[in-house]
Amino acid sequence: MPVSQGPGRGWLLRLVIAFAFAQGAVSMARPAVSYRALSLGADELAIGVIAGVYALLPLFAAVPLGRRTDHGRCAPLLPIGVVLISGGCALSGTAASLLALAAWSGVMGLGHLCFVIGAQSIVARQSAPAEQDRNFGHFTIGASLGQLVGPIAAGFVVSGQDGAMGRTSALALVVSAAVAAVSFGSLWRIEHRTSGGAARERRTRVPVHRILRTRGVPAGIFISLAVLCATDILTAYLPVIGEHRGIAPATIGLLLSLRAAATIACRLVMTPMIRLLGRTALMTVTCLLGGLLCAGVALPVPVWALAVMLAVLGFCLGVGQPLSMTTVVQAAPAEARSTALALRLTGNRLGQVAAPASAGLVAGVAGTAAPFVMLGGLLLVAAGLGTRQSSRRVRREVPEVRGRGRRRAREAARSVQKAHTQPSRETFPDPE
Repeated sequence: MPVSQGPGRGWLLRLVIAFAFAQGAVSMARPAVSYRALSLGADELAIGVIAGVYALLPLFAAVPLGRRTDHGRCAPLLPIGVVLISGGCALSGTAASLLALAAWSGVMGLGHLCFVIGAQSIVARQSAPAEQDRNFGHFTIGASLGQLVGPIAAGFVVSGQDGAMGRTSALALVVSAAVAAVSFGSLWRIEHRTSGGAARERRTRVPVHRILRTRGVPAGIFISLAVLCATDILTAYLPVIGEHRGIAPATIGLLLSLRAAATIACRLVMTPMIRLLGRTALMTVTCLLGGLLCAGVALPVPVWALAVMLAVLGFCLGVGQPLSMTTVVQAAPAEARSTALALRLTGNRLGQVAAPASAGLVAGVAGTAAPFVMLGGLLLVAAGLGTRQSSRRVRREVPEVRGRGRRRAREAARSVQKAHTQPSRETFPDPE
């Protein structure tokens, strides 16, 4: 895997490996927590609350952690995150009450947030502007690998022995804690010393409202939120669709794995796609196509057609997360990029809390296929925001051409549009 030149040439590869194990542990632990809750007598509401605590607790910590990272080193957040993930997983396995299980699930979510903020900030800080799309794409491969393997491993361990869900779910949580601990083996020489020193020199504190009003930041946050909601709800509600259509659980599992594999494939070819279409056009096209495919999942199609749709959908969903990171990083003020990434993660967490509740409400009123139509609409709005952002840039940067003829105006517009659709190889200027 190619990485940026400079000190610590293999830092990105080590970061991807560490993230794969950390994300794999979380992806294994989250379904295991649900099984553990069921063994303790939880109903659907209690399981929803426990799942919500995972996303709610980090909401209060994201921006302070981003502030701290903007003015200091990023690397210390990685081992802290691993310790919290591993501890939250292990203690969830020993929890004897639903309250304790919810608390340790929140600790796990906080650890995942620490790791992700630190890792994303390292990628943003140590990647040249022309390399950020590629490096963020490779970084998110670690998440995709963890999401691919984690749930399969959890299902294998929990279902290993019938009639012993309490014991097997606890074992799955202990195993996930051990998987997270493996990340420590790759957390060495990831952050360059000079990058931490440069960060400490930037003492300006940019208000949150200024970051959110910076052109490009809100669109990047919303696109990330829409893509994450689509992935989460697809994972949660595809088994419900399968149950209604008579599709075996094993087949549903294979379909979800196919979606995850397509996402990994997308991120491996991110760079040539950006060269071909440009970042904004690529995000817009994939959100548009993803929205149509999400709505198409609601149709009563045969399994082979559903597999094709999910493969293409997984490929489209693989674009939004890494490119939204680059969009937010390059749009935000240089001294507040970690805070901007933290705000993006806050949006993701809000989506993880609100989207399942909205999907459940829609499904209760309009049927189990309705959440997919809702997701399609959400992705179409994200595509519209991407298009609007691109058109505003072009209108803002085309010079005044009064009295100079329409031909010259068209040439100016084409030159500006070309500049925005081709990946830049120059240093990206700090936003005003």
